[in-house]
Amino acid sequence: MNATLERWGSRRAFILAVTGAAVGLGNIWRFPYITGENGGAAFLLLYIAFVLLLGLPVMMAEILIGRAGRRSPMLSLGHLATAAGASAHWRWLGLFGAFTVFCILSFYSVVSGWSIEFLVTSINGGFVGATPAEVGAGFEAFLGDPARMTFNHTLFLAMTMLVVAAGVAKGLERLNNLLMPLLYVLLLLLAGYAATTEGFAPALAWLFRPDLAAITPLVVMHAMGHAFFTLAVGACALMAYGAYMPEQQSLPRAAGAVAVLDVAVALLAGIAIFSVVFAQGMDPGEGPGLMFVTLPIAFAELPWGALWLSVFFLLLLLATWTSSINLAEPMVATLQGAGMRRGPAAAAVGVAVWLVGLLSVLSFSTLAEWRPLFGMNVFDLVTTIPTEIFLPVGGLLIAIFAAWVMRREEARAALGVGEAGFRLWQGVVRWVSIPLAFVVLIAGLL
Repeated sequence: MNATLERWGSRRAFILAVTGAAVGLGNIWRFPYITGENGGAAFLLLYIAFVLLLGLPVMMAEILIGRAGRRSPMLSLGHLATAAGASAHWRWLGLFGAFTVFCILSFYSVVSGWSIEFLVTSINGGFVGATPAEVGAGFEAFLGDPARMTFNHTLFLAMTMLVVAAGVAKGLERLNNLLMPLLYVLLLLLAGYAATTEGFAPALAWLFRPDLAAITPLVVMHAMGHAFFTLAVGACALMAYGAYMPEQQSLPRAAGAVAVLDVAVALLAGIAIFSVVFAQGMDPGEGPGLMFVTLPIAFAELPWGALWLSVFFLLLLLATWTSSINLAEPMVATLQGAGMRRGPAAAAVGVAVWLVGLLSVLSFSTLAEWRPLFGMNVFDLVTTIPTEIFLPVGGLLIAIFAAWVMRREEARAALGVGEAGFRLWQGVVRWVSIPLAFVVLIAGLL
């Protein structure tokens, strides 16, 4: 595989691809509601700090493994471990990462199907004049309709896997080059609209004026976990992308650019969402329902609200689409590493994810009472265990492998910095990021 591995056509393509993998539900759905639940600016301050100390160093570790191995995640890990005189069993970390992404994509596709439904409803003016009870009841009716849920899940997954099947240059790169700039344009338009609302100033104060008294151990844990989740680290997806990285590209600069762009999306989304929420006098701590219940009500009451709500759900759909495409790539790369051609590999991944996703679809209707583990239904399981346990396990092992197992010369060459820069990165990963990742894992288990 190493001899025929595809490469990104430019440094910009690599940055947009990794940003596409990172930007998604975590930024536009999870960040606003988790910020709302954890006190606003105090949480934001901690979140940015942990992006720098935990998310960014581990992201660099994951990318450099792929860059040094120039193979699929499993083959890269096995090759680099053997070269360092370590156990070749490290390769199974690549399979574990693929399984983690598989679980995440199975629910990602279902939730992204919700954005399709809400986009269509917004365009048709379905939220105009609706009462809070009507919006909530409409959402519950949609969740309880397995036919509509399955159709949207199928449509979204087909959109995703067709792009992946086209390959790195013709599929992923072309779409990222088109959609990521469009995503930022839509975000800026929404933020500009938010600036015209009465809730803009209160939203800025709430997001950027921290109340240090609001910082509790639980808020710290949530900030650490979200910093880990938002950069898409721990699932070997970025390892696959590192294998396609241009030879002369600076890894620290690229990773830093991705982190800045990722945080910028979260901030712009937060400004847009909370401006609307505060303009209507609503509670920013509404929780997961903030996106699909509170926002339609808030936008519907504002001038040109139906138009801007449509723009918002289009933004959400684009973000989840690019993220899903980039999350599917390591699974396809793993099958390619085992000898499959890209087209059949993409089809196999798509069918398998679709079948498991049906269990999440039915968790709101036919299988609502089936709770196979820990009193949770399938949707709760796949949205909780992979993100709160599997990702921290994967990130912890990736950091250990890059900072302790790989040969120093290979790691430094892949990082692409001098001795002083390498020592700084290695020291941060060894003595800061790894302990923090361990804390995130323990918090997820409790």
